[in-house]
Amino acid sequence: MGASVSQSGRGGRGRKGRYQPMAEINVTPFVDVMLVLLIVFMVAAPLLTPGVQVNLPKAQAKVLPQDNKPLEITIDRDGAIFLVETKIGIDELVPRLTAIAGNNKETRIYVRGDTRIEYGTVMRVIGAINAAGFTRVALVTDQK
Repeated sequence: MGASVSQSGRGGRGRKGRYQPMAEINVTPFVDVMLVLLIVFMVAAPLLTPGVQVNLPKAQAKVLPQDNKPLEITIDRDGAIFLVETKIGIDELVPRLTAIAGNNKETRIYVRGDTRIEYGTVMRVIGAINAAGFTRVALVTDQK
């Protein structure tokens, strides 16, 4: 592994039967593995955060079980609406949702609203989604 044994003398002659251990640790494989892990984490870390940053309200609700990836609608502090990471207007919301979901009105939709926007803005978005026939709409909060 990291230590090797060498025989002293010329061609094994001289001090017969005396081997001296060499106490050198080869750190090159360790450094290679650490660099690969560093690169993997540097690439994976940005993918773990949602695209639009909002300050979510706190709640004590339980986490919903997930069977497939839901659609995310985000409303930022300025009232702009994002479908996943694409900024859209409220009039474009329903046509885009129906284009993505097709005839499946059971598609889960998560609405993420910033704490600084007014309640009416979130309700207009949810009302438009419900009027289009989507029934599985949930609000996303941070847990306390």
